[in-house]
Amino acid sequence: MQLQISNIVKKYGSNLALSGLNFEITSGGVFGLLGPNGAGKSTLMKILATLIEPTKGTCILDGTDICKHPNTMRQVLGYLPQDVAVYPNLTAPEFLDYIASLKSIKAGDAKKQIDTLLEIFNLSPYKKRRLSDYSGGMSQRVGISAALLGDPKVIIVDEPSVGLDPVERINLRNLLMDMAKDRIVILSTHIISDIETTATQLALIQEGELLFRGTPDEFTLNTNGDMEAAYLGYVGREALA
Repeated sequence: MQLQISNIVKKYGSNLALSGLNFEITSGGVFGLLGPNGAGKSTLMKILATLIEPTKGTCILDGTDICKHPNTMRQVLGYLPQDVAVYPNLTAPEFLDYIASLKSIKAGDAKKQIDTLLEIFNLSPYKKRRLSDYSGGMSQRVGISAALLGDPKVIIVDEPSVGLDPVERINLRNLLMDMAKDRIVILSTHIISDIETTATQLALIQEGELLFRGTPDEFTLNTNGDMEAAYLGYVGREALA
């Protein structure tokens, strides 16, 4: 699969959130989108998830412009937004079953997938609790599970490791790397460790502009493999304040 991002511009009034982004994303490995908070990462993720339209430009998925034909993306998409919204009065299985119905997943298949995801993310012991009793990290794991329902061919996760403990982060990274073998997987984050152990390709944006596109080895070419040093070289320490 191939996703071509061409001259994507997004304005909110007089504010320029994205400034003519151009790069390509393919299946076969995790694509890391890196940048400080406020860089425009979430705006781009929402455009790719067809939640908002760009002011200018095209996003072509396997030959189809998803800005003009959003259902092309929606039919194959698993999306985790930065802020996960759940229904507090439901249990995790009830919530995931609801999401599965929205995705038109057959009941039998949905139950199998839900049971598997609850086990992967260590939520099975808590499946009878209401989501209002879940911690932030547990709610994040439910959101990730919802994104992965239906065997999506394009997976977009925006700051997925927020609230996860170190073991959960590793489990998520391993799962995304495994799924990326034959899918487009886009991981958007400002956390260096989420990228350096996971991504095979990456892009760095700051203030809506593309600063780098290439492999992690190319990114760290001048810093002896130190990704954090390379990152600071591009964005500056003031961007991390």
